[in-house]
Amino acid sequence: MQQILQDLRDGKVQLADLPAPHCRPGQVLIQTTRTLVSLGTEKMLLQFGRSGWIGKAKSQPEKVKQVLQKIKTDGLKPTIDAVRNKLDQPLPLGYCNVGVVLEVGAQVSSLKAGDRVVSNGPHAEIVCVPELLCAKVPDGVDDETAAFTVISAIGLQGIRLMAPTLGETFVVIGLGLIGLLSVQILRAHGCEVIGFDLDQAKVDLAAGYGAKTFRIQEGFDPVTDVLRLTHEIGADGVLITAATDSEQPIQWAAKMARHKGRIVLVGVTGLKLSRDEFFKKELSFQVSCSYGPGRYDINYEQRGLDYPIGFVRWTEQRNFAAVLGLMERNQLTTGALVSERVQLSQAVALYETLSERRGILGVVLQFPKDSRTKAPPAATPMVRALRAPEGTATIGVIGAGQFAHSTLLPAFKKTEAVFHTIVGRQGVNTHHLGKKFGFAHATTNSDEVIGHPEINCVVISTPHHTHADLVCRALKAGQNVFVEKPLALSHGELDQIQAVLTQSRSAPLLMLGFNRRFSPLTQKLKAELSGVSGPMALVMTVNAGSIPRDHWTQDLTRGGGRLIGEGCHFFDLLRHLAGSPIVAGETRFADSECRDTFTTTMAFANGSIGTVHYFANGNRGFAKETLQVFAGGKIFQLDNFRRLKGFGTSRSMNHKLWSQDKGHINQVNMFIYAVSAGGESPIALAEIFEVSRWTLNFAGLHQPLITSGQDPSHFLALK
Repeated sequence: MQQILQDLRDGKVQLADLPAPHCRPGQVLIQTTRTLVSLGTEKMLLQFGRSGWIGKAKSQPEKVKQVLQKIKTDGLKPTIDAVRNKLDQPLPLGYCNVGVVLEVGAQVSSLKAGDRVVSNGPHAEIVCVPELLCAKVPDGVDDETAAFTVISAIGLQGIRLMAPTLGETFVVIGLGLIGLLSVQILRAHGCEVIGFDLDQAKVDLAAGYGAKTFRIQEGFDPVTDVLRLTHEIGADGVLITAATDSEQPIQWAAKMARHKGRIVLVGVTGLKLSRDEFFKKELSFQVSCSYGPGRYDINYEQRGLDYPIGFVRWTEQRNFAAVLGLMERNQLTTGALVSERVQLSQAVALYETLSERRGILGVVLQFPKDSRTKAPPAATPMVRALRAPEGTATIGVIGAGQFAHSTLLPAFKKTEAVFHTIVGRQGVNTHHLGKKFGFAHATTNSDEVIGHPEINCVVISTPHHTHADLVCRALKAGQNVFVEKPLALSHGELDQIQAVLTQSRSAPLLMLGFNRRFSPLTQKLKAELSGVSGPMALVMTVNAGSIPRDHWTQDLTRGGGRLIGEGCHFFDLLRHLAGSPIVAGETRFADSECRDTFTTTMAFANGSIGTVHYFANGNRGFAKETLQVFAGGKIFQLDNFRRLKGFGTSRSMNHKLWSQDKGHINQVNMFIYAVSAGGESPIALAEIFEVSRWTLNFAGLHQPLITSGQDPSHFLALK
């Protein structure tokens, strides 16, 4: 299928051939017929992309501060690589989509194949959208009109915040596409509307919709006209739909609003407020968030948890439906707002001149009818044919997210492995990474990798709750597996993986992404500790930083929480350095609700003890990961995997790397070598399952544990 993408590095737009999305539970697969170009948003993205490094930095000063701080803690090269990877991700354009439902996923009840729907899907021939971000199009509304639904809902949400009533007067500052649609919606509410804009043609259109309009020009005072038209009372509310850096719109709004008037910002404007005006009139000011309640809420948009109508009357989806109702009753018309109709094949030419065009409003993209398909294609061939010599590690990658992009794939690229197929949920990232790293195929269906006769190694980098199932499927197919941590989210899942390994005749390798034990400085430290007698005391401090509570890794069902998802790294590191099985341990959490600040204590069979401090409440100015080892009268300190110092050693010990190295490259090299040479996994299976089970126990997911008086080999043995 074809989709419009923008390169954030230089702003160039392309019409790319991508693998079609795969319909998932709670999702709707849609064949697009029309989309609407959002001029404000898409012009802004084009300008950002076309600006140089300095221009991008000026537009995002907070990001610059983060970059400078990362240089201090991680080094220059990793920081530059991180910035480049961020800008190297193609951006899907568009969010006003109309099409026909091809397929609905499990748990979707309100739609069926063949329904016409609007959604916030991008400019793509086939889109996969959550059910609650779709609304059925009435028979009386054609596709072109329906393409204006989502952008109309942006104006509607701003209007709802102003709570208009019959007979009130509202001002709309900025008569672009959203402004003109908002004028019609306010008129449908029975309100008087006054509109202002710099463009006479837009002013005339608003007048045709029943608004009293004025053109902004030098010497023009809109406040005087509003007061005159409202008999010196002032406007009941002001909707700002303009896009400007100037503070003038917000200053005008404060002066023209009546006592206790309402001001809502839908567009973009300078926000230098006059306290005096707001104080004297007791004005209310609010910024409207996109197209309604539910926007940016993961529970609503991704998990399909609708807000009860008795508590939240108007959600995103209900706003879509309300707009479509206005269109069906001809209270919201869009014919005069269509400046151009462009075939999808001509989209790149359109975007090349979009920034320079003046006075245009709605640009409708028309999609070819002959592209309709009943199901998405399997794997999209990339730019080269596959030639894998006998005995070579041939990999299929499942997961095309940020970690795969920035860390895993560059590490595997340095090996002798052959890249066969990459799988991702979104065709955009999948195609981009497939092309960038030289995969033979790209797809959105994991079945194209698992069990494929040419693929002997499956690399899994997906959300944590999917790991165990994918691992079991690949192992059953006789494929070697490299899976990012954690291995599983429950003891039951670990049991299933162990059972598959026990029953397997081909004895495939299983490797878990515990990379820190393979860091060059960790290896030096391990060598130093080999000559130390007696128990050790290991203290790992992780200045992890906070992440939002609604981030998927914090979700116990998807990510397992930060202890399982990230803490396992450090449990494994201490287990590796202690060189002895874990026999006891416990965790204390600082916050019982958001369990991302904790201390875990560990005891090992050889008498060593370890502590992992994982803190989300620190400061970025401090090193992210610091390890201290006290053993045999010596102290070793490892700072951020860049510097290793020894105290009390026989010789001066001070190793420093040019940049941080957490061991990803070494780990991947050893795994690929084991696959190619027929060796054992670089991490013993017993240790993988030991650390995985103790991680679950530390998180409070207990099963009967061994005590210091039991034989640890019993606990470690595979079933």
